[in-house]
Amino acid sequence: YNIVMRSWARKGCVQRVKWLFSLMESVGMRPSLGSFTAALEGLGRSQAPPQAVWRCLQQLKNNGFHVDELFQKCLFEEDEKEMVLRAIRIVQPDYQLPPSPSPQTCKSSLLQDFYSKERTVSYPKLDFSVQELQKRFQQQLEMELNSTVTIESVESTKPLTPQTLKARKLLGTLRSQWHSSILQALQKSKHSMSKLRMAPGYNTLYPYLCLLPDEEYVAIMMQILNTLSPQGESLAVLARELGSKVYNRYITQQKLRSRQLEKVQAVYEDYIHLLAKDSQPDEYLPREYWEKLVAESGFGPSLNLRDCSWPYMLLMRLGMHLLELLVQTVKVPRNILNPRLEPKLIPVLYHVYSFHSSWQVGLIKPHPIFSQIVSDAAETLLTFNSSAIPMLCPPVPWTSPHFGAYILNDTKLMRFVDGVIQHQLLLEQCPPVNLHPVLDALNLLGNCAWKINQPVLDIIISIFNDKGNEKLDIPPPISEAPKPPVAPGNSSTWSKSHKHELLLYKKKTAEMHSLRMDALYKLSIANYVRDKVFWFPHNMDFRGRTYPCPPYFNHLGNDVTRAILLFAEGRPLGPKGLDWLKIHLVNLTGLKKKNALQERLEYANEIMEEILDSADHPLTGRKWWMNTDEPWQALACCMEIAKASRSPDPAAYISHFPVHQDGSCNGLQHYAALGRDLIGAISVNLMPCSVPQDVYSAVAQQVEEFRRKDAEQGVKIARVLQGFVSRKVVKQTVMTVVYGVTRYGGRLQMEKRLKEINEFPEEYLWEASHYLVKQVFNGIKEMFSATRDIQHWLTESAKLIAQSGRTVEWVTPLGLPVVQPYYRSRSTVVGPGYLWLCARTLVFGPGSAPAPVSHCRKPDTVKQKNAFPPNFIHSLDSTHMMLTALHCLRQGLTFVSVHDCYWTHALTVDIMNQICRQQFVALHSEKILQDLSEFMLEKYCSPGRETRAPWQKKLMEQLSNVPKTGDFNLKEVMDSTYFFS
Repeated sequence: YNIVMRSWARKGCVQRVKWLFSLMESVGMRPSLGSFTAALEGLGRSQAPPQAVWRCLQQLKNNGFHVDELFQKCLFEEDEKEMVLRAIRIVQPDYQLPPSPSPQTCKSSLLQDFYSKERTVSYPKLDFSVQELQKRFQQQLEMELNSTVTIESVESTKPLTPQTLKARKLLGTLRSQWHSSILQALQKSKHSMSKLRMAPGYNTLYPYLCLLPDEEYVAIMMQILNTLSPQGESLAVLARELGSKVYNRYITQQKLRSRQLEKVQAVYEDYIHLLAKDSQPDEYLPREYWEKLVAESGFGPSLNLRDCSWPYMLLMRLGMHLLELLVQTVKVPRNILNPRLEPKLIPVLYHVYSFHSSWQVGLIKPHPIFSQIVSDAAETLLTFNSSAIPMLCPPVPWTSPHFGAYILNDTKLMRFVDGVIQHQLLLEQCPPVNLHPVLDALNLLGNCAWKINQPVLDIIISIFNDKGNEKLDIPPPISEAPKPPVAPGNSSTWSKSHKHELLLYKKKTAEMHSLRMDALYKLSIANYVRDKVFWFPHNMDFRGRTYPCPPYFNHLGNDVTRAILLFAEGRPLGPKGLDWLKIHLVNLTGLKKKNALQERLEYANEIMEEILDSADHPLTGRKWWMNTDEPWQALACCMEIAKASRSPDPAAYISHFPVHQDGSCNGLQHYAALGRDLIGAISVNLMPCSVPQDVYSAVAQQVEEFRRKDAEQGVKIARVLQGFVSRKVVKQTVMTVVYGVTRYGGRLQMEKRLKEINEFPEEYLWEASHYLVKQVFNGIKEMFSATRDIQHWLTESAKLIAQSGRTVEWVTPLGLPVVQPYYRSRSTVVGPGYLWLCARTLVFGPGSAPAPVSHCRKPDTVKQKNAFPPNFIHSLDSTHMMLTALHCLRQGLTFVSVHDCYWTHALTVDIMNQICRQQFVALHSEKILQDLSEFMLEKYCSPGRETRAPWQKKLMEQLSNVPKTGDFNLKEVMDSTYFFS
């Protein structure tokens, strides 16, 4: 009603607005604030008589609203705000807009100092002038308005043979024909939908096929066709991608139509004064400064669009319909590559089913003829959505769950599983001030400027184009894949072994193609921005863990990706910076994990000849760097050390290199601190010690002790395992126990590790892995008694909550609300393939597919209880990272993180280490488990009720029985040398 009313109001159709208003009342609908806003807008636009405005305002008052609420709670587009004010002033000439609410300050005890107005923010300035940042904003805006970016591939260009030129010409002709065919099919489909108004599904989709010009739908479908791999793609993934592309283009148009972009542009021009080197304001955080500028801008559209998110199933159905058009329309002559064949038109795309375990999955695969033409054409251009490219200007600061990151591209503050809306509802219900710490931390991470390490990128590209190198994590091309098995006769006479070999070959080639394309995308994007400074806007998952928004190329990537990233800002090394670079290099080799920092530094000095040789002759020298754990990052560090050590004054050398500090079994550190577990704290380096403690070796030693005793008592498998219990065998299971691995999962991990030992007898794999996982769990229970108690308490609490029909919720110490998105879903047909059948109902009408199934949204008890301990620890981990980030901001440090691995300049490693320890102590000085217990008791056990169900009494007893804590003194963490590994 409100949307229609606004549309009429904008056209000045006052009588229609009045009629709709009356209709709403006659059917018992209570007009909302939005209804009155639309009505007043129409009255103001038509300059209605005072009596009409007076009646509307009187009705507003009778419905319990105040005039000021129109401007405080409603969202406006274009000049709607001005028109509403004009209407009000017809009867109240002196009416003034209500003042903007005073900014609220976060009251978290963890951030009282941070948000104290007595201390100004030492915000690190970027090395750009206001004019340069404005120019970068225009470049980013142009990229987002185009919605896609086409860049050169880094894959070496093959000589243009006559076959290549012929294939390119042929592909161009086919694409032109397909474009026309798809356009005609789309228009025909829309025409049919407009006629068959009663057919189920048609009315659902028809309006969404009219939102954009027809040419844009065709361009979106052609983009999908041009990027489809020869192995095909999941039907559900393609449908989701097509639906999302349409939605994103619609949102962009909405922002243009509502004049929101004009306002963003005007505010951003002032906002960058906060970041530029030649400007003054520094007493604000980015979010605070943006909010101040928006409040001062007065009229114009609201920057938060009205919620127009499309339901997940709508996106899927829209995508399915567009896919159906592609499958039906895009065809190629069968004899196009072989004139001897019949000149019959065949589909370019076809739909097949594949079974993954018990799930039936629909796939869209291209015909081999099409794949062959594309391969022969050897095109050198890649097309990406603009959101897949790093930003060319600082991101728009997050100010709410609905606004931040890109200029136009729609981005969610929180990532969540498709179809799950609980997270968004929680964020909307959360008081805005409670989200300030999270928003400010994300803005800090997003405002870090980056550049490319060009010498390392060039070496990687040269190896990529020289058949790759699997040892160095550079995937080889498909041409290097093993040859397919040759078997006599036709496929019907093949033996099982031949069929198995063929299956393995297909799996291997599919994996090689996937890895090769992933590397191609990353390297091509890096090459595209090689001469630019760029930024990664950030958002988070439901636990608060942060991620860069661009999906392919970012600092969360693998060794290759991280090696080619440098801070755009350079800082002198200072007196200890070169030492930290050397220690960082040794950490990357994985060689001296058990040694003291001083010993690692001494080792680096001993191998300086190897370091310099690696830097000078990476591909022709002794190649020491290739034999490290992280070879590409090690090479990049060798080059940085070489440049710094050869400079006239290493302390004055300006370094852009990020130095990492990696958490020392971070999950167990949080458990040890939560339980004040002294023995656990010692094992995970929360206590001062001369050399780093290795928890994996300690557990392996404990397991070996159990094994030795069992062997003495005649246990056969314990004797078989003699000499095979090592740190490497137990490490993965110890690491993942803290994140909720089950005994079954741990047994699989153990079996995999034992398989890697050639000498271990294969017939004992199952029994040995079963025995070992049991002993690892016993060892951890003995060494980390408080950890197991807390895990058990969390697991049992979650089980009882889920059994009562509720999902597990909590609030992090920084005020972020969390809900676990795990539900049971009962369907008669399972898997994405079923969506295709549902889509046929929409496309071909009723009777062509089974009726859509109903979904039962009950919590999945097993997932709720198993996931709660790891998710809770992850939420604490993210809280600690955000606290560290915000206090590093206060100190003027450059800071980014890869979860529990923190990055900064070599100059500021010591300061960051100190801040990190301080914030760990501050976080765990809070009553975390007690606060969790009180929150859950209030939420799930309805205090104050006289009668409670038996399950409530049991849950109350469980939640009230908070695990007891030990006598570890948290202040010891401040003197811990090896808090980071």
